[in-house]
Amino acid sequence: MRSWKLFPKESSVARYVDCYWFLEKKQEDVSFERPKLNPDPAAHLILAETQQPYRYSQGGNSFKGHGNHWMFPHCKTIEIDHSKPFQIVGIKFHVGALYSLKFTAPQEILDQVIDIDIRKLFQSDLFVTAEVLSDAINAPQICRDKLDNFIKPQLLECYDDKHSELVRRSLKLLSSTSICNIGAALHCSQRTIERSFLKVTGFTLKQCHSMNRLESILEYLYQLDSKRIDWADIAAHFQFSDQPHLIRYLKSTIGVTPGEYARERNLAIDIYGNFE
Repeated sequence: MRSWKLFPKESSVARYVDCYWFLEKKQEDVSFERPKLNPDPAAHLILAETQQPYRYSQGGNSFKGHGNHWMFPHCKTIEIDHSKPFQIVGIKFHVGALYSLKFTAPQEILDQVIDIDIRKLFQSDLFVTAEVLSDAINAPQICRDKLDNFIKPQLLECYDDKHSELVRRSLKLLSSTSICNIGAALHCSQRTIERSFLKVTGFTLKQCHSMNRLESILEYLYQLDSKRIDWADIAAHFQFSDQPHLIRYLKSTIGVTPGEYARERNLAIDIYGNFE
């Protein structure tokens, strides 16, 4: 398996795009066939060949199709069918970026996977997914630069209003400031922040903080051997009141207890590494 992650070179693009990533699985690669994606408040635009199938499962819902598609923010774990070889490029947007990019209201696209006409999206007949994938394999930085160039013109129509600006400032504080103190730090009411956050992202501050916290925990666990995980230490490290609190948290966010997670290690980060 091959993977990489690169950040936008153009500052105007970096304002809305978090990173670009690439993942390839060949016929001879052996890995978990149905890894799971943890909840994610960010949207990903997935680029794949027209004939490349995709399938995602979330609870009783199933999303399937071929080629390019949106994977919108999701607050529940999603299972991916990676039983066949594939090559995909992902464009990960910052949390709330779709609001400024004038896509559908965030509340209407949560937990959805939708096919996309990529040339229509980028308003260019010059965009060829096969060429992007070829560059991703042979010249990742060229791939990054080309994606920057295709995305940059679309940003001319972006509009950041008072809500998106407030959310951007809130997100910078979310990892270091308690939710109840963010209003005071930004000199506005907590109710105003909560209202803008829900309008722009489709999530509450608490939901987004929980997903960001989970990502940090999983990145930390990825570095540890399953047999050497001390869950009491993990609970203390991430400031849970006790180990039972951590157990309840993992059960509610990824659907398994710490013990089950340690045995299975079936999340995408465990299968492919911290490429994305």
